[in-house]
Parts: sequence; structure tokens; C-alpha cells
Amino acid sequence: MTEMQEERAKILMVDDEKAYLDVLGGLLRPYYRTIAAKDGEQALQRLKTQPLPDLILLDVTMPGMNGYEVCRAIKDNRVTKDIPIIFITGNSGTEDETRCFEAGAVDYVAKPFRPTVVLARIKNHMELKRRGDMLERLAILDGLTGIPNRRRFDHVISYEWERSLRYQHVLTLIMMDIDFFKLYNDHYGHAGGDTCLKKVAGAISAAMPRTIDLAARYGGEEFACILPETSGKGALAVAERILARVRDLQIPHAQSRVADHVTVSIGVTTMVPNMGQSFPDLIKRADEALYQAKHDGRNRVVAG
Repeated sequence: MTEMQEERAKILMVDDEKAYLDVLGGLLRPYYRTIAAKDGEQALQRLKTQPLPDLILLDVTMPGMNGYEVCRAIKDNRVTKDIPIIFITGNSGTEDETRCFEAGAVDYVAKPFRPTVVLARIKNHMELKRRGDMLERLAILDGLTGIPNRRRFDHVISYEWERSLRYQHVLTLIMMDIDFFKLYNDHYGHAGGDTCLKKVAGAISAAMPRTIDLAARYGGEEFACILPETSGKGALAVAERILARVRDLQIPHAQSRVADHVTVSIGVTTMVPNMGQSFPDLIKRADEALYQAKHDGRNRVVAG
């Protein structure tokens, strides 16, 4: 794949009729990267890999899951919910069109379709998504470190708490501080402190490869990681990996009282939410574990 192809937007085509997949693929490939799925289950599997598609073309009538069910599953997933969906279907009645929009689609094209119309609609939605993505990135990313900010953290922790409550899944939160960061800033200056924060943020993100996880700058020198459907054992493994990756940066810290390089203290907690709790309870427990890690000597992981 050439560099130009890699930069092109990606479209997932979902249809159980190979003839339509072939027609759509031939129509779109000169302008976009395309991947195909023959049914709903395969489409959802395709969405577990990176990079995610920029747009989904989805048939309604398919064996197994129909298009409405697939659309709702996509919209119920935090990772995929913002991908625009265009239904392309032989069901052309007013009621069918209404159901498509109620399921979460942004547009509807009836079969047999006119290629010029399909291309024009796709182009319009791609441009809208590009602009929306740009604004979203500016709104949710920390300006210094480039990772999600506190606003994004608050949104995701609320969403994942409600989802874990609904399905009774475990939810893990990791809170961490850079040890003696004020002393670091005083010694190396604010420019040095900013560089340190960027490097630590990168190490934390690199230690969390799953797309459903979130690493965010919580405030100042504090970071937080949300790990949906992650057991206590799995969470501790991630926390230890973060501890090691920050240590491996070997950022000199002449004022630290625990090492000659930058380290972090980490608190971890895992809960299955119940109706008598709220996500601030999860944050409080993780904060208490972080406090204990500092009290026990820093540069360590404590589960609470």
C-alpha cells in the first residue's frame, strides 16, 4: 500500500450479496480504501481492528443480525459510536427509511442506486466527519501532552460506569502521580517539566494497547487510565507495565527521594458497579490506593 493510499479515508461495506459488494468496491476504490463484510457478525469483528473505518455502508436485510441490529450495536460501543453509517438497502418504503434514521444512520440510499448519487453522498458525509473529527480532537485532547484531557476522562468514566452497571462487567480505574514533580519543576524549570509530562504521557499510552482503554491527563502531574472489562489481575499487570515503561525512560530527577530518575506512584481499583454506587466511588477508591502508594514509599503500585 502506498503512502497516498494509507492517507485515504477507509470505508467498511457490509452486504450479504457479493454482487453489490463488487459494485460498491469498484465504485469506491479509486477514491477510498475499502474493506468488506458479508454479514453483521463479520462487520462487528472488522470493527475490532485498527484503524477504524471512517464510514460504514450497511445493508438492512442480512442473515443473522439485520442492519438495524448491527447499527445499534455499533452505536452502543464507545469506540465505534461516532462512525457515520449509511444504509444501502432494497427496502425503500417510508417506514423503512424512518427505521434507518431511528437506528442511528446518517443517510439512506435505496437499491438499485445510482453511482453518482452514492459517491456524492459519501463525499459529503466524509467531509462532515473530517471537520467533526478535527473539532473533537481539539476539544478532548490535552494541549500539552496530546492525550485525552480531563473533560474526555469525565465523559468516558460516566459512559463506562453506566455500561458496566447495565451488563454487570468489571471496570478498572488506575490513578497515578509523577513522584516529586514539584521538586522536578523547581530544579529543571517549567520547560523541563513540560517535556517530562509529554514523555510520561507517551509511556502510559504505550502501555495500554487496547482501543477500548483510555489514558488521560487528569490534572497537573496526575494521570488516569480507564480499563473496561478488566479484572484486578489484568489491571495490576497494566499498572506494573506503566511503572516499568516510565522507569525505562530514565529521565534524570536529581531531586527525587526514591530514585535518580522520574518515577510514578500508582493506585488501582476494580469494581462491578451496583445501583447503590456511582462512578465517583470508583475514583475515590483509586485515589485512596494512590495515596497509599505514596505513603508506602512511592514508585510502586497499590491495589485498593
